[in-house]
Amino acid sequence: MVTDYHATGNLSKIIERLPVKFVGGRLCLDFVNTVGGRDPDGAAVRDKLATYEDLLAWSVLAGIVDRRRAGALARLAASHTLEAAEIVARAIRLREALYRIFKGLVEGGRLPETDADALRGELTVARAHQRLAAHGGRFTWVFVEQPEALDCILWPVPLSAAELLTSGDLASLGQCSGAECGWMFLDTSRNRRRQWCDMRDCGNRAKVRKFREKRRQP
Repeated sequence: MVTDYHATGNLSKIIERLPVKFVGGRLCLDFVNTVGGRDPDGAAVRDKLATYEDLLAWSVLAGIVDRRRAGALARLAASHTLEAAEIVARAIRLREALYRIFKGLVEGGRLPETDADALRGELTVARAHQRLAAHGGRFTWVFVEQPEALDCILWPVPLSAAELLTSGDLASLGQCSGAECGWMFLDTSRNRRRQWCDMRDCGNRAKVRKFREKRRQP
């Protein structure tokens, strides 16, 4: 039972301290934003999903699983470390594929087929765990409960991406203009001129930089 306590205790600490924000407007965009930023080549800077516990903590904060379910998954991952590590690798591959897909759409470029294949693969996995259920007089898609499935925290992400990619909201997709940021978001502002992931962060830094540049001018 020491291992169980350590796993869940460590997870609670990570949940409280994980430096993430939810400003994307869609689950898949917030998933893409699980980095501190992007360098000029698009590579992730300060990856926030280094371990399965990080991924699990993000899933709790994103509302994919509750803390009780997360605790059970943490205990399971502690005894299946190789499988947990592979799921983290899958998560990173999916995130980077989604980033390149969304960036390509923002910039009007072609979608990389390898990235589209990566999304299709995870989408197939996710849909295999869904079933159609009657609820409140209508039908809805729900996930079949599988306590041993460590990758269940990934399933909603490709579904969210597919929904966005096939919706009219895709026209509102934007990318932060902040230096080494590159976060994605849906621009729901009234004039559709949103530049920053968060005005309090990248927006303020840009204002300070612009102010200092003006002061340096003769």
